[in-house]
Amino acid sequence: QVQLVESGGGLVQAGGSLRLSCAASGSIFNINAMGWYRQAPGKQRELVAHITSGSNTNYADSVKGRFTISRDNAKNTVYLQMDSLKPEDTAVYYCNAGVINTARASFEVWGQGTLVTVSS
Repeated sequence: QVQLVESGGGLVQAGGSLRLSCAASGSIFNINAMGWYRQAPGKQRELVAHITSGSNTNYADSVKGRFTISRDNAKNTVYLQMDSLKPEDTAVYYCNAGVINTARASFEVWGQGTLVTVSS
């Protein structure tokens, strides 16, 4: 079994910064792409940032230039550095990963979510 555990959410004023972390644990053979998604109240879940196993990245237009995704493969961890935060960034942020377990089965794993609240 593989789990993703997020941390780093909280309350911040507009213009501030937060850094989210997501650590994978369990019977992991390899992790392919990882990503961060978010879901604001009353809205659908949307992709925020994505990073491949080779560290190629892409971002939602709304966060380009403000957010940075990175990963530490040795720690099975992905990060999201969020700068110049805006009230519209308020949402529950979810980590996602494409995992191959030690039985060589491939599947997608989601974290439990961490709340980010940006006050104006």
